[in-house]
Amino acid sequence: MSINSILGNALSGLNASQLALRSTSTNISNVNTPAYARSQANITSRNVVGAGLGVDAASLTRITDRFLFATSLSANGDAAAGEAKAGLLDRVQAQFGTLDDPGSLFARLNTAFAEIGSAALDPASGVRRLTAVSDVQFLFDEFTRLQGELLTARSEAQRQIGFSIERANALISEISSLNGDITRGRIQGDATGAENRQDALITELSSLIDIKVDRTADGGAVLRTSDGILLLGQFPLTIEGPGAGPGNLGQTFAPIQGRTPSGNVIELQSHFKSGTIRGYLDLRDRELPALTLELAEFAAGAADALNAAHANASAVPAPTTLQGRNTGLLSADALNFTGKTSLALTDTAGALVRRVDIDFDAGTLSVDGGAPTAFGATVGGITTALNTALGALGSASFTNGKLSLSATGTNGVSLVQDATTPSDRAGRGFAHFFGLNALVTSALPTQFETGLSGTDAHGLAGGGSITFNVTGPDGRTAATINVPVTGVSINDYLAALNNTTTGVGRFVTFSLDASGRLVQTPTVGAENYQVEPSADSTARGTTGLSFTQLFGLGEGVLGTRGAAFAVRSDIANNPDKLAMAKLELTTTTAIGDVVLGSGDGRGGEAIASALSKSRLFQNAGSLSGVSSTLSDFSGRFATDVGSRASRAARQSDAAISLRSEAEQRLANKQGVNIDEELALMTQYQQSYNASARLIQAAKELTDTLLSII
Repeated sequence: MSINSILGNALSGLNASQLALRSTSTNISNVNTPAYARSQANITSRNVVGAGLGVDAASLTRITDRFLFATSLSANGDAAAGEAKAGLLDRVQAQFGTLDDPGSLFARLNTAFAEIGSAALDPASGVRRLTAVSDVQFLFDEFTRLQGELLTARSEAQRQIGFSIERANALISEISSLNGDITRGRIQGDATGAENRQDALITELSSLIDIKVDRTADGGAVLRTSDGILLLGQFPLTIEGPGAGPGNLGQTFAPIQGRTPSGNVIELQSHFKSGTIRGYLDLRDRELPALTLELAEFAAGAADALNAAHANASAVPAPTTLQGRNTGLLSADALNFTGKTSLALTDTAGALVRRVDIDFDAGTLSVDGGAPTAFGATVGGITTALNTALGALGSASFTNGKLSLSATGTNGVSLVQDATTPSDRAGRGFAHFFGLNALVTSALPTQFETGLSGTDAHGLAGGGSITFNVTGPDGRTAATINVPVTGVSINDYLAALNNTTTGVGRFVTFSLDASGRLVQTPTVGAENYQVEPSADSTARGTTGLSFTQLFGLGEGVLGTRGAAFAVRSDIANNPDKLAMAKLELTTTTAIGDVVLGSGDGRGGEAIASALSKSRLFQNAGSLSGVSSTLSDFSGRFATDVGSRASRAARQSDAAISLRSEAEQRLANKQGVNIDEELALMTQYQQSYNASARLIQAAKELTDTLLSII
């Protein structure tokens, strides 16, 4: 072997050892670096025509496993989605509290009814009345606060979606740039730094959206969603979506989509199966709207239960005027009441001044026990008949959908249901339906059993219309449909809405049930489409109510009820007007008899017992419609709030555990073992020393040969 051969072998050994030492030292310095994959020098023997000519060590490669890496990415996305949902739902659940928490909504409900019951035991106590009224107001203040918390949480979810989209775009762009660095690095012999950096970015990206990774021949990353939508090939896809915005129900959000460099748009939202974005999408579009609708139904049920009992009771002395709610009815609408009710005018001492007994089945009323007279079959007819019956002692009017009853002078007016055959329209008594003597008021309808039938005139002014936004299962707008007011009857307009060509009949159909409530039924094959009114310019007569407001159409109308209620202003200002008594009318009661007593607490007892009286609750969120007591519904709602948070926490814990296991297995494969690396460093140091000694031996041999010459 020539001296040149010896030097060549020695130099190749030095270079190989130096490269290996650099690799080992880099591994040791990154022993705790996340997503770092250890590298090794690729050392091979160099052989020419059967003769050994040293070694080659031209490049460094990373030790990794693409299957374990793919599993880790998938587990990371599931865990991130679970953490997003669990974190926000836990915060929401904390706002509601538990059933035994004295400051929770559920405890306030029980307290409000209990305080009314306490006040009924001592109706003359102003302090107890004040406490009862305050607790009822506190209850509905809590409903308002919690609805605000839910809408804030939904707005937060949307904001996080926007932030995540921005971060995902930045990551995809940087990953794309690193593809070029990896290609150049492989040509130069060391791309491990760029590859480690890229894997770290890909891991972070997998926490935002579910992805899978393929590698090109030159080492570049090709990114796709888990179901194959290309995110990064030759060029990166730009993800577009809605930014921050309010969390109101009924609001339409722009879908998440991808835009190619050439401007083509690809739908992406339905392809995100895991990751933070999917977690917040589920919160924004499913979990939080469901809770908001459930809260709204709870609040509406609580208000309606209080009002039903309060309408059948009276303060002492009785109020001079009873102003009803905006029912959305017109004077020409059919009355559609059954049963009986009585109206009384009383003086300040509770003595009877005028009595009007109404028999809706017979269509007649009698004044002070006199002969019955017919009042017709319309809302206007009963209003006129009551106005005539009250004469100079009082008046009745029906304007803009509101019924008003008044007594002249210092007299008061009150009503009471017949004990045997109480009046009823769509499940509510006469005073209750019209909102007379309500304890809790709202500016807009909150119960949607209208009592209307399909043959009633719709009363909608010409030129109005409802615009529907139809959202497909993928989150994209499938159609925007405008349905103008047409026809005369409600059935006419329902037919226009249900038209499969010009209406929304391809997706849903509408009908009225026996109580006059609008029922929305998905069309077969379109169960996963969401139909939501986005604009409504209709108006029913002079009531000012639109079709959607009257019938409770759309989440935007239904979901606002949680913050709609407040104690009637005159009662809030003067708790003595709380209706704690009840009219005492018999067949022998005569004018001048005392029919209201200041010591009577029967009205308050009835209000307190409304908590345990069965009533009908409609479908809301994941709670199905059911006949239940308010107390039981409160428990169902509390359970649903808690179970959503608990379920999300369990799923998150399971996903995090799987992520930890996947990360550990990947680390076992590609992670740095400090003992192994130190052993390799010793080996390469010895190899380096051996190569150096070989050079020294060649030098000494050369010197010896030269000295001989």
